[in-house]
Amino acid sequence: CYNGWYGTDCSIPSVVSPIGEWPKWLKPAHLDIPSNEVTGRLVNLNAAVEKKRPLIYVYDLPPEFNSLLLEGRHFKFECVNRIYDERNATLWTEQLYGSQMAMYESILASPHRTLNGEEADFFFVPVLDACIITRADDAPHLSLENHTGLRSSLTLEFYKKAYEHIIEKYPYWNRSAGKDHIWSFSWDEGACYAPKEIWNSMMLVHWGNTNSKHNHSTTAYWADNWDKIPSDRRGNHSCFDPAKDLVLPAWKRPDVTSLSAKLWSRPRENRKTLFYFNGNLGPAYTSGRPEATYSMGIRQKLADEFGSTPNKEGKLGKQYAEDVVVTPLRSENYHEDIANSTFCAVLPGDGWSGRMEDSILQGCIPVVIQDGIFLPYENMLNYESFAVRIREDEIPNLIKILRNINETEIEFKLTNVQKIWQRFLYRDSILLEAERQQTGFGRVEDWAVEFLQQSDDDVFTTFLQ
Repeated sequence: CYNGWYGTDCSIPSVVSPIGEWPKWLKPAHLDIPSNEVTGRLVNLNAAVEKKRPLIYVYDLPPEFNSLLLEGRHFKFECVNRIYDERNATLWTEQLYGSQMAMYESILASPHRTLNGEEADFFFVPVLDACIITRADDAPHLSLENHTGLRSSLTLEFYKKAYEHIIEKYPYWNRSAGKDHIWSFSWDEGACYAPKEIWNSMMLVHWGNTNSKHNHSTTAYWADNWDKIPSDRRGNHSCFDPAKDLVLPAWKRPDVTSLSAKLWSRPRENRKTLFYFNGNLGPAYTSGRPEATYSMGIRQKLADEFGSTPNKEGKLGKQYAEDVVVTPLRSENYHEDIANSTFCAVLPGDGWSGRMEDSILQGCIPVVIQDGIFLPYENMLNYESFAVRIREDEIPNLIKILRNINETEIEFKLTNVQKIWQRFLYRDSILLEAERQQTGFGRVEDWAVEFLQQSDDDVFTTFLQ
């Protein structure tokens, strides 16, 4: 940081920092001026910082939990939502785990942030697990030696070390036994591998598995499996508790083309495809994932019934229909294809996938097939008003169920999708970057212009609500 500034984001001033350079969230927000008409000079005006509840205190953790991980990324795009080109223009990444960085930066720059832990309503603990897992194999300051190759075990250890740090250095944990603390778990299986010591806290995840049906590790990737982590480290908790935790949307790259075309608002009559899914369908298809446990077998069952692309044996799904697309072939116009569809599948991959966000952001009614597993905000929003849930054992009847939904109900759900789509958009993070580019280089990119036109509640606002 420059002289006079400190903190993980160099935004915290010391007594030698000019007030004019303070960040917005610290500057006095209003002046108290007498209501009666005043003539002459105004003196003794009281400047006050306008507090916005809830107030969030962000722990300034040692660099091993954040900046060291960011500094030593294997590849530029890993675990971040943006990188920069040679002229410092912003390049947004496709990194689904970039939501963790987007949320962290939004909290750091928010007027809801406080430096006074005594007045805080919540405490945010910024452990960047997305960077830990992507770097676990060969980062110089990370070692899997004592974890039998399990990245999940190594990550659990990081969270426990952060817990030990804050209870040793700060007085805030014990006032609620950690219930007012917030932890972010961005990886495929969410907070499944949270250490038992922090389970009282609120978990921000993408994987809302209540373990009511799938009560074990659901990933087909062995290094992320948590079944073998001893209970004396993990405890016996579920992956997600809807009474205290929140599923947040995954990061999606700002797509100016989709936004300017208003794909989210495409009307019902232009959505000619009844049902759409494009993605890995398992070992029956060329380049498909070989593990039978991938997607808990759900994608494979869907393809067996409704596959619209021939598998390795040249067979289509048993119930193939022309207005149903279930294909592993990557589309060149993926967002357009979703916007041309009425219903879109939301299925797991290795844990969560980004299909809910794809569906909502293009205005398609999500069809959720994952029993006992919550989607973004599902414990807060009325999902019946804009989505369809199908039990895993109902997959053979899926298309019959969808065809039996009447037009009034379809229009009702499509209208509600159009009302909430911005809640799945990390607009706050995007506009913070636009502001940085404008301040630093005096330019506003196309993506900034398009996102400045949006005004409804986004992910960060929804999280605060």
